[in-house]
Amino acid sequence: MFLAVLLAIQAASVREAQPVLEFPTAGLDDSAAYEGYTARVYRDRRGNAVEIYIDGKTGRVVHLWADALNESIGFTVRDSGGKAAGAFGEEKASVGITGGRRWLLYSLTVPGGRSTQIGQFLLGSMRVERDFGYGSRVNDSIDAPTFVPQEFTQLADRLDSVYTKRLTPSFSLTPATWRVRVSQPSLDGKNHLVVTLSGDARLSRASLHNRVLTIRPHGGAPVTLGVQIETDGAALDPLTRDQIFNSQFRRFADSAKSQRLEREIRGFELLSSRQKLMAGLPTYATYFGRDMLMTALLMEPVWSDTMAEFVMGAALAKLGPAGDVSHEEALGGQAIRENAAEFLKTGDRTLLRNLQQTRENYWMVDDDFQLPVVAGRYFADASVPAARKRAFVGRWGNALRTNLAYVMHQAAPYFHDPVATNLVSFKRDPDGYCHPGSWRDSRVGYAGGCYAFDVNVVWVPAALNAIVAIDSAFRALGEPGIDHAEMVPAGVKTWREASRHFMVALAPDEVAARVGAKIGSLAPDEANYWSAIVARSGVPSDTLRFPAVSLDSAGNPIPVMTTDPAMWLLLQRQDSAREAELLRPFLLPYPVGLFIDGVGLAVANDAYAPPAVWTMFANDLYHSPRVVWGREVNVLLASLATRSRPGAIDSVRTAVARSGLQYAELWSYKFEGGALRPVRYGSSSDVQLWTLTDLAVQYLLHSPRVPQ
Repeated sequence: MFLAVLLAIQAASVREAQPVLEFPTAGLDDSAAYEGYTARVYRDRRGNAVEIYIDGKTGRVVHLWADALNESIGFTVRDSGGKAAGAFGEEKASVGITGGRRWLLYSLTVPGGRSTQIGQFLLGSMRVERDFGYGSRVNDSIDAPTFVPQEFTQLADRLDSVYTKRLTPSFSLTPATWRVRVSQPSLDGKNHLVVTLSGDARLSRASLHNRVLTIRPHGGAPVTLGVQIETDGAALDPLTRDQIFNSQFRRFADSAKSQRLEREIRGFELLSSRQKLMAGLPTYATYFGRDMLMTALLMEPVWSDTMAEFVMGAALAKLGPAGDVSHEEALGGQAIRENAAEFLKTGDRTLLRNLQQTRENYWMVDDDFQLPVVAGRYFADASVPAARKRAFVGRWGNALRTNLAYVMHQAAPYFHDPVATNLVSFKRDPDGYCHPGSWRDSRVGYAGGCYAFDVNVVWVPAALNAIVAIDSAFRALGEPGIDHAEMVPAGVKTWREASRHFMVALAPDEVAARVGAKIGSLAPDEANYWSAIVARSGVPSDTLRFPAVSLDSAGNPIPVMTTDPAMWLLLQRQDSAREAELLRPFLLPYPVGLFIDGVGLAVANDAYAPPAVWTMFANDLYHSPRVVWGREVNVLLASLATRSRPGAIDSVRTAVARSGLQYAELWSYKFEGGALRPVRYGSSSDVQLWTLTDLAVQYLLHSPRVPQ
């Protein structure tokens, strides 16, 4: 009723919108594990995703507009005692377009009987909101100064006052109705974001002071607010499930009538547009080269063959001059931020002509080698007509050749002299630290190593194999072959031995000693829990072998056990002994192996590494032993789906399902009263591209062609 009254003033046609997705979802998620976090995802009038999430622990309410600018609007809601206070109202929202601006209107409730304050308004790029969260700024006072990236402030200081006026939002209050409008242009003045909060003056009154809205209810009943967000940013053009998925999978999904599959299909649709596949909602609503390429490999069984062309084209369109793949694009406000930083560094005033010029990030290493793997599979696919392949080569052939030449150049040093320090290394940060240039891209994801197992053992050999296949396919199509491809088979043979540099072998006594030392470093409740696990399951009676996560700058292995061998198993058939060796750590209980009952697979186990590595992971949990990644679960299950290992499949699936978080991007656990409890990881995406590859896993596991 409240929304209906507000909508009467809208001049444009209005459409009612129900949430496309909600988190947590009854029957799928464990709401207790979400610890007060709730989210809804809608579609606006152009079909673009709008996610709204409420962090019940901090009171932060964030609106992500997953459009061409990756925009966000955030504010914090607290009661008079300083506790989080906001909650969703009725499910339905309304969407429309007025004067070229897309808008969405929904309801939010705040407690009755006491005043509520709404502050910490932040309008701009979702990347800025992300930094606000990473810096724990939500813990500041409700009237703290507006969070402004230093690049914006410094640019405004160098230029004129019009930029200074755009650094913070503008506020206006209409008391009688009541209605508060908060607006802000982008720093270049080209785009505008607005959020309007309104209430019924018969039930509450509002005041505005020092960028904080205070709402005082007239009685004890909860107060319903209308929240309208609007943007004049560019929209994306969504893809539908019929365009994304092949007919066999759609028949399977229709017949399954599964709430789980339907939610994941909707999630994949929300991330898919003609312009790109986004990495995830809410945090990463931009193009990620690695995420698209990884997804292409895992989704092969279920999506249309035109999607591979789409993914390769998107990556090839963003290649760097040398042929390396862009990892992530900087859009809108983030592009302004990075261009401003470059201007401040170089003084190049041409950057000021278009501060929103998209910037590409080429720091990552793994995606450079993943592109040839996707291309090799595409050109080897006999079901794709030769005419389509020729058309693709006609459009993208030169760019693809540039990437393949780059890959061969990167692989050449090790081919000519196969010593560890000639492997493909990460790039160096200004402080000399090896920047994690693969998917474990937190600061310590590779334990400070420079040469990653996954890059050098999984991706480089797979890319070289793909070049051989692409060269053959090009010649069969009547196209010129790949320059110097005749040398690649010898390179493949050499690179297949690269795994020898990473292998760790520990005798039973050494395993027991290192695990015991790690347990001894933990807090008492956690140490007692893991001690009981080890006492019950024991340590292996023979040598424990696993690949190290990386090598240090001198080429020595850093003995952190990880889930990365799952991708090796998926892409390359191993002999039975090597396969058993690689699978073993996945099924050994943590802290000896990676398996955590009721949670899933720890993404890493640092028990065998020096204490300095334990400290690194304790300070940055993102890829640590305290985290499970849905991506890694899917990769392992996809590899097991093609093998006769039903016991392993069931063990992993059961453990993950018991977490109640199996659809999340990543999740963690904590100890309460000596018991382990799964919990949502704070910066986890609710809808994440490579987590949704579970669709392919479900299809494979239920296919009669696959051993169960």
